[in-house]
Amino acid sequence: MIRFLLKGLIRDYSRSLFPALIVAIGVMLTVFLHAYLNGAVTMVIQSAAHYSTGHVRVTTNAYAEEADHMPNDLALMWIDSLLTDLRRNFPDLHWTPRIKFGGLLDIPDEKGETRVQAPIFGYGVVLLAPNSYEWKILNIQDAIVKGRIPQKSGEILITDELAERLGILPGQNATLISSTMHGSMALSNFIIAGTVQFGIAAMDRGAIIADISDIQYALDMQQSAGEIIGLFQDDIYNNEQAVVIATQFNLRQSHDSFSANMRTLRTEGGIGDYLDIVGAASGLIIVIFVLAMSIVLWNAGLTGNLRRYGEFGLRLAIGEENAHVYRSIIVESFLVGISGSLLGTIIGLAGAYYVQIYGINVGTMMERSTMMITNVIRAQVTEVTYLIGFLPGLLATLLGSALSGVGIYKRKTAQLFKELEV
Repeated sequence: MIRFLLKGLIRDYSRSLFPALIVAIGVMLTVFLHAYLNGAVTMVIQSAAHYSTGHVRVTTNAYAEEADHMPNDLALMWIDSLLTDLRRNFPDLHWTPRIKFGGLLDIPDEKGETRVQAPIFGYGVVLLAPNSYEWKILNIQDAIVKGRIPQKSGEILITDELAERLGILPGQNATLISSTMHGSMALSNFIIAGTVQFGIAAMDRGAIIADISDIQYALDMQQSAGEIIGLFQDDIYNNEQAVVIATQFNLRQSHDSFSANMRTLRTEGGIGDYLDIVGAASGLIIVIFVLAMSIVLWNAGLTGNLRRYGEFGLRLAIGEENAHVYRSIIVESFLVGISGSLLGTIIGLAGAYYVQIYGINVGTMMERSTMMITNVIRAQVTEVTYLIGFLPGLLATLLGSALSGVGIYKRKTAQLFKELEV
C-alpha cells in the first residue's frame, strides 16, 4: 500500500509537491533561525571571554574577590612557572597572562609640561611576543582607526575617542601615571602608536592597550600578572569541560588568600545568570516560531484534505472502508511530512553551516570596524539544530491530516449520492 500511495503522490503534484514545499520552507526557516540564535549567543560569550573572563581564569583568591577594582597588589606572582604548569596539564586551552590597571594619561606640551590629562584604564597583554594569540582574539588589527599597531617596546594604543578629546595624534608622547604593585607612584613614558575603537562607549571613553612586559616594568610587576586566562582551542565555550578543568586545578592548590584559583566563565560577574536569561529568551523565540510553523502546516494539511472530500466520498461509495481511507491519508501525510522535513532540514543546515564557516560580513553597514563587536555574523549548528525543525514539520502535518480525516467516519450513503449527483 505504501508503494501505491508513494506512486500516487509522485504522479499527482497537487497532493505532494505543494504540501511538501510548505513543510520544507517552514522547517528550513526553523533550522536556520535556531542556528543563527545559537551563533548570536556564542558571539556574546566570545566577547566576554576574549576581553574579560576567558573561558577559565586564574587569579589569586584575594584578587577574585576584588576583581572589579583591579587590585594588582593581590596579583599572581612567578607566572612563568604557573604558565608552564597550565600549558603542560591543560594543553587543550590557550593560556595568556594579562594585567588590568587604572591611572591618568598625561599629555605634555612643547616644553614637556602637562597640557592635558585624562583618567584611563588599560590592558597589559602579550603583543610583541612571537606568535601572540592576543592579536587574534582581541581583533586589534581590524580595529585600528589611525596610526599603526605597536612594533616595539614603549608603544601603546589608545581609543580614538580619547585621542580626539585630548587632541593628540599617533607618534606623540604620553605619560602613564599609576601605582605600582607595592602601592607607590608609577610614572612611565610611552609613544602613541595608533588609535582603536572598541565599539563599547564605556571603554571608548578612556582605554589603552600596551604590551604586558612594558606594564610589568612600569608597575613594578616583574614575573607577575593580575590574571591568566584560558581559551579553548576551537574558541567555543564548553561549560562541562571548563568545570572539570577548574576542579582539577583547584584541588591541587592551597586555600590561602594568595594561592591560585581557577574560575569558569559562568561563575564570573553574573555572566551565568545573563547567559541563562539569553538562553531562555532565545528558547522562547524558537518555541513561538515552531508553534507558528506548526499551526501553518496543520492548517495546510487540514485544508488539503478538506478539498479531497469528494475523492473520499467516491472511494467510500465504491466500497472502500472508512478506516482504510483514513489510514491512507495518514500514510500520505507521513510521506509528505518526511520528504518536506528532510528537504527543509538539509537546506536549512546547508545555509547554517555556510554562515557558521564563512559568516556574513556586515562591515559595509558599519562606519568603522570595532574590537568587541565583530563585523562577521556567524551561526552555530548544534545537535538540537538537526531535530528542531524535523519533528514539528512531521508531527504538524500528521496532526492536520488526522483531524481533517475524522470527517470521513461521518459520511453517509445518502450524502454521498447527493454529492455525486447520482
